[in-house]
Amino acid sequence: MLTVALKGLAGRKVRALLTAIAIILGVAMISGTYVLTDTINSGFDTIFSRSYQNADVVISGKAAFDTANDEAVEPPTMPASLLPKIQKLPGVALAAGSVTTDALKLIGKDGKVISTGGAPSLGFSVTPAGQRFNPTKLTTGEWPRGTDQVVIDKATASSEGFDVGDRIGVQAFGPARKLLVSGIAEFPGVSVGGATFAILDQPTAQKLFHKEGQLDAIRVQSKAGVKTPQLLTEIKPLLSPTEVVRSGTAQAKKDKDTNAGGFISFLRYALLAFAGVALFVGAFVIANTLSITIAQRMREFATLRTLGASRRQVLWSVVIEAFVIGVLGSVVGLFLGLALAKLLNALFVAIGIDLPQGSTVFATRTIVVSLLVGTIVTLVASVRPARRATRVPPIAAVREGSVLPVSRWAKYGAATSLTVLAIAIAMVSFGALGSGIATGPRLLLLGVGVLLLFIGVSMNAKRVVEPLAAVLGAPAQTIGGAPGILARDNATRNPARTASTASALMIGLALVTFVAIFGAGIRSSFEDAVNKLFVADYALTSTNTFNPIEAEAGKALVGKPDVNDVTAIRAGSARYLGSNSDLTAVQPNLNKGVEMDWTQGSDAVPGELGLDGFFASKDYVKDHHLKLGSPVTLQFPTGKKTTVQLKGVWDEPKGGSPFSHITISTALFDKFTPRPRDEMVLMNTPGGVNDGNTARLDKVVSGFADAKIQTRDEFKHNFEAPINKLLNLLYALLALSVIVSLVGIINTLVLTVFERTRELGMLRAVGMTRRQVRMMIRYESIVTSLMGAVLGMVVGVFLAALITHALSSEGIVFAVPWIQIVYFVLAAVVVGVLAAVIPARRAARLNVLEALQYE
Repeated sequence: MLTVALKGLAGRKVRALLTAIAIILGVAMISGTYVLTDTINSGFDTIFSRSYQNADVVISGKAAFDTANDEAVEPPTMPASLLPKIQKLPGVALAAGSVTTDALKLIGKDGKVISTGGAPSLGFSVTPAGQRFNPTKLTTGEWPRGTDQVVIDKATASSEGFDVGDRIGVQAFGPARKLLVSGIAEFPGVSVGGATFAILDQPTAQKLFHKEGQLDAIRVQSKAGVKTPQLLTEIKPLLSPTEVVRSGTAQAKKDKDTNAGGFISFLRYALLAFAGVALFVGAFVIANTLSITIAQRMREFATLRTLGASRRQVLWSVVIEAFVIGVLGSVVGLFLGLALAKLLNALFVAIGIDLPQGSTVFATRTIVVSLLVGTIVTLVASVRPARRATRVPPIAAVREGSVLPVSRWAKYGAATSLTVLAIAIAMVSFGALGSGIATGPRLLLLGVGVLLLFIGVSMNAKRVVEPLAAVLGAPAQTIGGAPGILARDNATRNPARTASTASALMIGLALVTFVAIFGAGIRSSFEDAVNKLFVADYALTSTNTFNPIEAEAGKALVGKPDVNDVTAIRAGSARYLGSNSDLTAVQPNLNKGVEMDWTQGSDAVPGELGLDGFFASKDYVKDHHLKLGSPVTLQFPTGKKTTVQLKGVWDEPKGGSPFSHITISTALFDKFTPRPRDEMVLMNTPGGVNDGNTARLDKVVSGFADAKIQTRDEFKHNFEAPINKLLNLLYALLALSVIVSLVGIINTLVLTVFERTRELGMLRAVGMTRRQVRMMIRYESIVTSLMGAVLGMVVGVFLAALITHALSSEGIVFAVPWIQIVYFVLAAVVVGVLAAVIPARRAARLNVLEALQYE
């Protein structure tokens, strides 16, 4: 049977290829995901390991907590006076200190901040004694030797046209300065992605970073024969509670885990989820294709049975075919993943995520997982068609028009399909709306429930094929005449086959519809919140709207002519009520820029906070059982603590606000934060928003290249821009599953054209033209695609309604983007047209006489 299966497969190369494409694309996504994330991981490894090259141990500030809301927290600095104490230790051969920041912006020749695409803008110092620890390498020029010099990264120099001897603007804390480019450097062997870096001499860096007399790290190299544990033992007694010493290797791992580890894992799992969707759709395509081919090979299987083949042998012949297709498709997909990894990276760069990368990593794990998953999915998808093949009776070898006998379980089909659908709806509903469920079980319920929902809808779809075809095929009947009527009838000839084909497209469009509605809900709730809160004329933010800006930029507006009611909202982190979270701070005149609905207190609350008060939202107060006067202890990253009391409660809009759970006064915030930054600064101007006022404000903050004046509408638009880019990325990733479903429609049409060869010949004989044949196939494809679109949109709307309702307390509302829905319908039509190209041409080229003689 092995020989028979392989020969049969070789005789159906085109069908095998069309079946394999579904697996190739899904496996390529898995392979591409692993290659991309492993390569990014390698890039981060290289950067962090090089940052501590030649350092046996590293002394750094010890923050009270490393992250808040998954964002890294800046650790406290240490006094520069610690360095000479370290240098005097008997086991120390060399020790050098440095200061760093992720807020050193480089300014292009156009006067604007050079965009990093969300990557950090790094600045660090170098000293002649510390060159041994310098992770970068000069490509041209020399290291900075004075307060007027800077070394910039090679990528920035190349893209922005800077050479040694040019002057470049830099800005950290305070107005921008022009420095002489003394050299250009790079991280050897790694791309830093969108990040920029600038290297300054230590006194200049300490002044620019507002760290005079302070250090961020001290790298230490031991004397010959001194082991790292011994060196650690010597150093520890000299350190304060806010300082820590680790080996160079441990510090590199710590930095990577804090700054990149979680994001890389999230990125990997997210992309693998999209690969899973593509493979899930591919399983539908494979099962449908094999079912059709088995129905068309009844005489072949019946002949094998007549010659003595057992049912098990017939089953194994189909499984072997699927196994070969799965293995070959997985191998092709594995190597296609190398190219897909580059495409995925290009997509991320396009939406502003440009991550560091090392040399391409093609790990053994990537090969094993890709081949195993692709092969197993193909085998699982082949089980049901293979079992159907075993039901072919030997008599079918001599009987024309034989059909497969129904399974003995067929009588339970309706009940089973409805039960699966009911269970799926129950699981998804309980997972989304159930209370008291932990995150893990909730996600499991939702994941399994959604999978069962797709399966349940697919199992029941054949029951709505006929009415859907009648409605969706009406335009084809009206426009196309006889070809349109035949196309509609062909779509209903085998409802199960049509439903299975449409279901593959249904999955992709259901997820696309869900993403569109969910994104519209986020935008709608955000806009509503901004409209309610934002009463100022203007806001000062960073150029990308998201990152905090230094407080000096907002202070520059205070007291300027025609600039009134300047009120800053600070942003930082703290530990309180058992969790590490964001912390915001406001000024007494907050009500001049933000309109708040106070349930306890009034607009006077911000002015009453002083050095011991805070306000919070009504929901947060309720969840944590607080009341006016309740004390809460705040711990800042420096480790210092203070106790504040609740002095006001307000009703936060569902769409969110610029405030964290707890908001204190800027006076208290600045007392515990060495380098405060503002989330935004609000202000009013005489006459409100007009071109003259905008120009005057722009001029006031012109010295701060990263500061941008925005109106309320501009603020909303700029804030939503990254959200829209993220949604476009999701659409692009989900497009892979749509492409797989497109292959499924092509498969079905190609196989049905083959199946209806004699019928097509008869139609041609009675006068149907080649053009009409193409029209008929095209209309049939469009009707099938529209069925998938309708089913997908119904499922997508259901899931979106459920999830948005579950997240209504987080401010997400249910909003249908009707224009996008229309686009999705048009996209389904395009998918139908594209899917019909090859089958329609094949059908139109059939020789009439040969078709009439076909058996």
